[in-house]
Amino acid sequence: MAIQLLITDQNLVVQGDPPSEWANLDAALRFNEPASGSVDLVAHPYVMAQLQPGNRLVVVRDREIWCGGPMEIPTDFSWGIGGEGEAPPGRVTVSFSDDLARPAGYLTWPAPGSAWSAQPDTAYQLTSTNAEVILRTLINVNCGPGALAARQIPNLALGAVAGVGTTVSVQTRLERLLDVCRRVAIDGGGLGFRARQVGEQILFEVYAPQDLTSTARFSEGLGNLRAVTYKATAPTVTHALVTASEEAFPRTYLEVADTAAASAWWRVEQLVDTSAADDLNGEMTQEGTATLAEGAAPVELATVTVDTDDLRAGVHYGLGDRVTVALPTGLEVTDVVRSIHLHAEPDTGERVTSLIGSPDATTDPQMVRLVRELGRRLGRQEAR
Repeated sequence: MAIQLLITDQNLVVQGDPPSEWANLDAALRFNEPASGSVDLVAHPYVMAQLQPGNRLVVVRDREIWCGGPMEIPTDFSWGIGGEGEAPPGRVTVSFSDDLARPAGYLTWPAPGSAWSAQPDTAYQLTSTNAEVILRTLINVNCGPGALAARQIPNLALGAVAGVGTTVSVQTRLERLLDVCRRVAIDGGGLGFRARQVGEQILFEVYAPQDLTSTARFSEGLGNLRAVTYKATAPTVTHALVTASEEAFPRTYLEVADTAAASAWWRVEQLVDTSAADDLNGEMTQEGTATLAEGAAPVELATVTVDTDDLRAGVHYGLGDRVTVALPTGLEVTDVVRSIHLHAEPDTGERVTSLIGSPDATTDPQMVRLVRELGRRLGRQEAR
């Protein structure tokens, strides 16, 4: 294991000597979501001087950036003498994310090129366009180099075109930017997107996850699976009953179904109220597809994996890839890698765990998911 921590400013300039005394490093990468991480540092003056608002923490693993992004809580400090707390010079816990956290703080403006005071009542639309192009455009005009100067994220650039995705449409107004991106990514063929530091830039990239079920395998016999918990539950929706805007006449009604899930389990209907006038550009279908994906039968598969020469996280498989886990019961499960969690200690080494399953197979509390859904519904109301 070779772990190094760096602290940079928003322009990716390293601020001083790397923190050399650390413990309890956690860095969890998430598919199409901002990462989350924390680390305990010895609060030396040179370290505290670097923990300034707006700065970034970068985790370098084996000379490659594992995770890097803004420090959300740069100083959670504790100190004490005589057994009353952390011995001098104290301890500071830093909580951080990756660079996808910055776009996560943006809303989709209906007219991104205009000032806020000049925003229209209409929605921003891209119809019958490649999904990768839509994702790149949403980022570019809202927070990238093509955005208003005040909304541009420093050093954020668009990576090379991957040439992936299907043709879709999007209509949005004042929704969370990444919520819209996830919706487009699902409808556009299950695409992935990320923001990562490459040299002196933060590149927003779109990619197509790989089907590695025949090569990325985890099992006790292969020596790369130490523990596993598995849970399969019924879907929360199999038939999305999509309606067009109340203002549309005649009003369009569309059913988007997961017949396989309904056959295996049972029929579960959910009403999906959209702001679309009709489904000519596939907007109602997109909403229905996203609803089905969110309510798919959750297969929660949390594994404790060990890197081997033939199978390493971030090298041989990554976020969004479809992999295989052989359970001790004889059942083999194939699904999507939703998160990869690195825990490291200077003395005891590192451990990598993966969470594999449907979009609902997350560690988010129910309240977090509820808040996200409420935000999405409010965005739909605004788009009318």
